[in-house]
Amino acid sequence: MLLYIHVPFCRRKCRYCAFYSEPVGSGEGLSLWARALVADMRRRAATLGRPRVSTVFFGGGTPSLIPPPVLGRILDAAADCFSLDGDAEISMEANPDSVDASRAAGFRAAGVNRVSLGVQALDDALLAAIGRVHDRAGALRAFEALRRAKFDNVGLDFIWGLPGETPEAWKAQLCEAAELSPEHLSCYGLTLEEGTPMFRERASLRLPGEDEAAAMYEEGGALLEAAGYGQYEISNYARPGRECRHNMGYWRGEEYLGLGPAAVSFLDGCRISEPADFKTWLAAVREGRNAGETERLSFAERAEELVMLRLRTSAGLALSEYARLTGRDFVSDNRALIEELERWNMAVLADGRFFLTRRGMLVSNAVIEQCFEHIPPKPEGKA
Repeated sequence: MLLYIHVPFCRRKCRYCAFYSEPVGSGEGLSLWARALVADMRRRAATLGRPRVSTVFFGGGTPSLIPPPVLGRILDAAADCFSLDGDAEISMEANPDSVDASRAAGFRAAGVNRVSLGVQALDDALLAAIGRVHDRAGALRAFEALRRAKFDNVGLDFIWGLPGETPEAWKAQLCEAAELSPEHLSCYGLTLEEGTPMFRERASLRLPGEDEAAAMYEEGGALLEAAGYGQYEISNYARPGRECRHNMGYWRGEEYLGLGPAAVSFLDGCRISEPADFKTWLAAVREGRNAGETERLSFAERAEELVMLRLRTSAGLALSEYARLTGRDFVSDNRALIEELERWNMAVLADGRFFLTRRGMLVSNAVIEQCFEHIPPKPEGKA
């Protein structure tokens, strides 16, 4: 099982961000959150029978706002509540403004062994445009602090397709990032999420055109591969053996427990969504009750999720896995689509697997939606 912990606090909301978070303020809320989180963890672990946990991921929000001693107590509780693998991957998202030499060393001592640093851009004008609280120099200082703290598994997170950005500027940033030699790079295309400031201002934003965006994705990916980073998922690249094990677990369909407001769990065929409200979540934890909404996935939803998750990865979909779940043949169901995608070098069918090329990943949502059209509601004899 995977363990996800949502830290719902930020110094300030970024202009593109639609994830749930609250202002950290004086830090009182963070202290309340940490105590409630451990209490909820103990209750949920007891209910589940102290399951084995292979990865722990602190996401947010800004997990690097947690004082290292507090983070250490949370990880001690996790080791007590669950059967935590000896070589468990312990990941933490971090923002450069909350990582200095002292905090980096504290996180490492607390047990974190992998950090995803939210750089987003190495250009001060772009950082200001998207509302980040750090600058280029701060990002480089934070990375160096992590290295001095003996972190040997550091990822850098970027966003491409920002207002005013060109393919040439994006590739120049990737070259600089690769020269830093992180173990992992996440490169997400900008999405204008409803309710965010950038969504409201979308008509006035000078965003890259379709051809420019395609060049950023395809040429940027080729540049990273030439630098020794293998693309293993639509937006993720890693040195050999440094793929994020936690996220790979999601894409492989493993079960996961999510703790904290707005966290999501997937257990026993059900998706459980915690309330995206700190006070509501806190009240439920104090009362020892579940506040999350539970949804049991239908047969069609499980089949759709299988296709969607597997086609995000470079390994793609195993045809035998699709057949076991649906009782159908993926190639027969999607023959015309597969032939068209292969003709345009957007997908490959080989060795019992179907996977998208980088060009195909660029339009993965449209491809996956077409695959959904052939999934039956519930074949006879299937649970």
